[in-house]
Amino acid sequence: MNDYLPIEDYGLIGNLHTTALVSKTGSIDFLPFTRFDSPTIFAALLDRQKGGHWQISPNGEPYDSKQMYLPETGILLTRFYTRGGIAELTDFLPIKQKEKRFSLVRTLKIIKGELRIKMECLPRFDYARSLPIMEQQPDSIHVQCVDKKGLRFRLLSNRELQLQHHSITGEWVLQQGELLSFVLESRTKKARLYEKEELDAYTQRAFLETVHYWRNWVEQSTYTGRWREMVLRSAITLKMLTSYTYGSTVAAATFGLPEYVGYSRNWDYRFTWIRDSAFTMYAFLSLGFTQEARQYIRWVMDRIEHMADASELQLMYAVDGACKLEEVELDHLEGYKGSRPVRVGNAAYKQFQLDIYGELIDTIYLYNMHGGPITYEFWKYVAMLIDHVTTIWQTDDHGIWEVRNEERDFLSSKVMAWVALERGIQIADYRSFPAPLDKWRKVRDEIYLHIYTEYWNEEVQAFVQYKGASLVDASALLMPLMRMFSPAEPRWVATLAAIERELVTDSLVYRYSLENGASDGLDGPEGTFSICSFWYIECLSKAGRVEEARLLFEKLLSYANHLGLYSEQIGLQGQQLGNFPQAFTHLSLISAALQLNRDLSAKPGDYTTNDQYV
Repeated sequence: MNDYLPIEDYGLIGNLHTTALVSKTGSIDFLPFTRFDSPTIFAALLDRQKGGHWQISPNGEPYDSKQMYLPETGILLTRFYTRGGIAELTDFLPIKQKEKRFSLVRTLKIIKGELRIKMECLPRFDYARSLPIMEQQPDSIHVQCVDKKGLRFRLLSNRELQLQHHSITGEWVLQQGELLSFVLESRTKKARLYEKEELDAYTQRAFLETVHYWRNWVEQSTYTGRWREMVLRSAITLKMLTSYTYGSTVAAATFGLPEYVGYSRNWDYRFTWIRDSAFTMYAFLSLGFTQEARQYIRWVMDRIEHMADASELQLMYAVDGACKLEEVELDHLEGYKGSRPVRVGNAAYKQFQLDIYGELIDTIYLYNMHGGPITYEFWKYVAMLIDHVTTIWQTDDHGIWEVRNEERDFLSSKVMAWVALERGIQIADYRSFPAPLDKWRKVRDEIYLHIYTEYWNEEVQAFVQYKGASLVDASALLMPLMRMFSPAEPRWVATLAAIERELVTDSLVYRYSLENGASDGLDGPEGTFSICSFWYIECLSKAGRVEEARLLFEKLLSYANHLGLYSEQIGLQGQQLGNFPQAFTHLSLISAALQLNRDLSAKPGDYTTNDQYV
């Protein structure tokens, strides 16, 4: 298992339809082809021997490597340093309107000296369940790969390539200034062939167009505060996880990466969670990216308008809004460092999670305030959802952490039920929409008092994970962030102290104690949850502990990988754990940075709060 690279040794590239992971060694070890949730053609990340990869790197002598993003873009550079010289590999996915017009561009330029460069491409279709059918094209620079279902791509190069044993290889000695160009593209049977000169021109043109796209997009940002580089890197990452076609955002680029190496908490996150997307839209709106929020609202509207009643709202959907996400175990893959099973699909889509109503209504509230007014026709559907919450808020559910084998009356779910009603009332008041406001206010207040009295544990001196429990859950950090309680509320102050005693390790925060909390029926430990760590820092800032929050925030930034990317969790050896990169983590980084920046910029006597509710 030692031949697996650390999760943090990868960078992300994307075209707003799918993403790929590129390692420090110049290997593409993960690529769903051609949509986020499509089967992979490269999956060495999950099985080094069977998964398939595409590596370009020096051969025959040791090398060091470093990676960086071209500033304010999604273009990744990997630089190789050898005794004989320096080579620079550039990787990117050109942005195209149509998913099926996929292309992946890789160029390698010799910056100094002379290097022997090796290229090895081992495509493995359908999650490595199918070997490609390969054929050499007449001019020797085109290789066409087809799987048994007819899915096909071509690998083009400005150098001669060889076919051998279901792989494509090449090796060249290159001098300073020489350039290798490769394009992997999805094509039809009648695709036009390129000449060598045309290929070089295409890669250069595609590079300039991709730089232009990303920098134009970043220029829309209104954020000029502290930690701007990290904030915008997180925003670019969220954008790469957002569908150009549908406006939906996937929770992470990958599937199957373990929450703890060697154990079985390994899920497929390449789908659109209502919860994650709702928080993502807040991040986009806060930074001035209103178009992304507008597209997501359209996607949400389409889901809601096709429901017969409010109970049909799912916690997650496919990128295109499909409802069924059947979970399958890929038994032929060994998993990252032996972490099995490897799952695709996600059975959690069948779960009832009460909190999604609050997150969705909160997003609609934010959009109505900062993105554009919603219509009355849409409001009628929104009111249907809010009214449904008045009838189900006492129902047990699987909770924000998607506990698989039991339902509980989770605190976080009740908090978000309160949010659904409170934000619905605000929308109706602000827009003078017809609504049963007396009924909604009555239930909202019932939920508030229910939480205040029934979830408080006098012995623990905290609001606990579920009614009758004796442990705290980091999701309670949402209470002040959602403006349910003032940061100065005595019971909240005590709860924060309990979270610090039980779950906080410096700037890292566990979500809850697996030994004593709601059981998911799975074995093994897990790392600290990065979204909880950023929530904690944001709560400290809102509570007036601003300098402490700043110190912890800047410490937490140091846990990002070399490119500023985070997975779902961080282990106590500083390693990234879980699917990578994780939207939840990056959106919470943005939110914490915004809150801290406001509080640090406030003058004495100013009152600051989370501007999403101003």
